[in-house]
This record gives sequence, structure tokens and C-alpha cells, in this order.
Amino acid sequence: MSTLGGISVVFDLDGTLVDSEPNYYEAGRWTLAAYGVPDFTWADHEEYVGISTQETVADWKRRYGLRAPVEELLAAKNRRYLELARTSTRAYPEMRKFVELLAGEGVPLAVASGSSPQAIEAILSCTGLDAYLRTVVSADEVAHGKPAPDVFLEAARRLGASPADCVVLEDAAPGAAAAHAAGMRCIAVPYVAAQADAPEFATAGLLLRGGQAEFTARTAYDWLTREAGAS
Repeated sequence: MSTLGGISVVFDLDGTLVDSEPNYYEAGRWTLAAYGVPDFTWADHEEYVGISTQETVADWKRRYGLRAPVEELLAAKNRRYLELARTSTRAYPEMRKFVELLAGEGVPLAVASGSSPQAIEAILSCTGLDAYLRTVVSADEVAHGKPAPDVFLEAARRLGASPADCVVLEDAAPGAAAAHAAGMRCIAVPYVAAQADAPEFATAGLLLRGGQAEFTARTAYDWLTREAGAS
């Protein structure tokens, strides 16, 4: 058991551990353009931050009246995204420090993401975070993506941890809602600054309204230490 009193930490991936949203936007823009939607904007993309890729593509089909099957759209987007992910994904420096700090203390760690298993593996591998984060859950492996709690509950199960002993790091409102629904505490680091006032973030134990610019490994670690002492 670590010095943090049995706490386990579950990380969202995209926008939390790594700055992958630009790659997701580019993959989405490219895919939609290929299927006749040429004007997908960054503002349009922001509406899907925190939603699984599968659910995003299903919504595109409805919103844009696309004739292609969801499976075909999903394959096209994932193929383009993986090309980008393998060459140009950056881990947030303070998040990397936090992961290394926790791993050094033996804290059980997991990733729970709306991305595909292949995308998660590619990102963790190219950033070197796979050395620390070996327990991984994709929304593709559970019944429902965020804001349902399924990915976080499965991560806890694989870690052998009680949900009440888990702390989630999240950048998106659906993820904060999923953590709350799972009965887990949450450190919220909003990716979209304008969403910091979303009611889902009000349930977070620690809300860093400035997002990654405000997040430090020490701030998060000190908060975890206080939580461990209080539990």
C-alpha cells in the first residue's frame, strides 16, 4: 500500500494526460470532409470533448444526415487519428510528473478513456506513459461511455479497488459526471475554459478552473494527501 492510504488514481486520457484534442479535431474534420461535410469547425469539435469516438460518430450521422454506416465512419476517423497520434501527441509535462510521482510511491494507476483500445495504446506508447499506466479501459469495452460510470467502474474492478477509494482526473464535463456517478472523487482540469462553470464540474473535489495552465503535480499530490488523511 502506498503512503496515500490505499487511494487509486484513474486518468482520463485525451485532454487530461495528453494534448490530443487537436489531433481528434483534425481527424474529425478530415473524415467529415471526405463524406461531404466541408465546414466542421473547432467550435463544433468542442461540443464532443469528453464523448466517446463511437458516440461522436453516431451523432455526426444524425446531425449531418450521413448515409455511410456508423462503423464505416468510425473506421475512417480512427484510421486518420491513429496516423496523427503515432507522430504528434504530447503529454502535458505536469501530468507526466504527477504520473511518475504516483508510480514511484506504488499508487495503483489506470487509464479510462472514450478512445479506442488501439488509440489508447498508440498514445501511451509514443509518449512513454505505458511504462507507468498498464491498466487501461476503453469505452469500447463497456456498455456505455461517459457520462455513464461504466469505464471508471471497470477500471476500479481491474485495479481491485473500491470506487470510494478511487480518484479520477478529468478534463470534460461528461467525465466529471461519470466519476460522480461511479462514486469516485474527482480532480477536474477543464479543457474548455468556458465549460468550467458546468454543473458537472461542481461535483469535483478539486476544480482547477484554469485547466492545464493551473495544474501542477504538487497541487494535485497535496490534495490527494489531504484526502488520504481524511478518509
